[in-house]
Amino acid sequence: MDNTESAAQGRHPLEAILPLRRAQASPWRDLFFTFVWNCLVGTVLAAADQLLAARPAPIVPSWLGMLAAANIVGFLIHGALSAVYRWAPRLMTGKRQTRRLVQIVVAGVCAVVGIALARVLLSGDDPLGLIRSHALTKIAVYAVVTAVIMRISLSIGERRAERATQAARQQEQIATAGRLLSEARLRALQAQIEPHFLYNTLANVVSLIDTQPAQARRMLERFIDYLRSSLAASRAEAATLGGELDLVRAYLDVLAVRLGPRLRYRIEAEPDCRALPIAPMLLQPLVENAVMHGIEPKLEGGEIVVRASVVGDALCVEVGDTGMGLNGAPPRPGGGVGLANLRERVRQLHGPGAGLQLLENQPCGVRARLLLPFTKVPPSTSHAP
Repeated sequence: MDNTESAAQGRHPLEAILPLRRAQASPWRDLFFTFVWNCLVGTVLAAADQLLAARPAPIVPSWLGMLAAANIVGFLIHGALSAVYRWAPRLMTGKRQTRRLVQIVVAGVCAVVGIALARVLLSGDDPLGLIRSHALTKIAVYAVVTAVIMRISLSIGERRAERATQAARQQEQIATAGRLLSEARLRALQAQIEPHFLYNTLANVVSLIDTQPAQARRMLERFIDYLRSSLAASRAEAATLGGELDLVRAYLDVLAVRLGPRLRYRIEAEPDCRALPIAPMLLQPLVENAVMHGIEPKLEGGEIVVRASVVGDALCVEVGDTGMGLNGAPPRPGGGVGLANLRERVRQLHGPGAGLQLLENQPCGVRARLLLPFTKVPPSTSHAP
């Protein structure tokens, strides 16, 4: 009959029903919930009166009278608890034992007053006659029973709310742990790939210094650009598609000097796509995979094409190569595991609607398709030292 939890903690007994819990909290909503709650209690009491009475009264008048009495008592409790919360908030937000005691006392007093008021208004009883006939003693007993029952129902609702809150926290912790694990796996994969790329690049620079100094200088300049972009990206909490494409371009520029005519590449992105948010370091592993497993093992090399476009309500990024294909390249360390880790990281950061697909490219090679729904990207949980 009351709005105890709504006043004290923003909850109402009816919020134990899941669909009602989704209604936006407001004073008008709480008043409506209290009215519904009062009618439910009044209906139960009317049914009990019909079953237990030696001579049951007519059903409809008895039910309407019980509804009216239940609403008088319920709105008195609602108003009294709201007043206590407003004028003495410490009593309702302090220790749980204190809050429960206040609820029971307020409910008991309001029940006594409400039942007596209902008898005066509905039955025409004389207030002084109620006192002389000691009817208030019976009313007090009913009030105590009402307060205890009310407190039990609120305790049940309170425990349900606590369990729901705990379950939500556990789900959040699981999601955070999954995101941390995905980031850790990605960093582990990068720790394997980046030294290999670093050593090969520096070795090529050394080999070109005497015979092709211009090529050596170009490779070193592009390598510096790549390191600068890579360091900024690894420390960023968020990124844009344009920034990630610039990092990919710097990486491919370095490889184009090393591989020469064996590597050709194009980056095609719609202008509106470059400003879209994307989790850092998602595209480079796909490009690295295309080079390592597609282009390098093929004697004549091939072409890498990176395309970005908007497809429906998602960002679609494709990394295609004309290399050895899904079954043509010999296995190399980190291939399948790296893509599995990346696929899990995409789902963790961009939601269940995100995905990574490996498709046959035409006329040859592999095309990796990354679909990222337009949702808020959570901050990266991993930072470079």
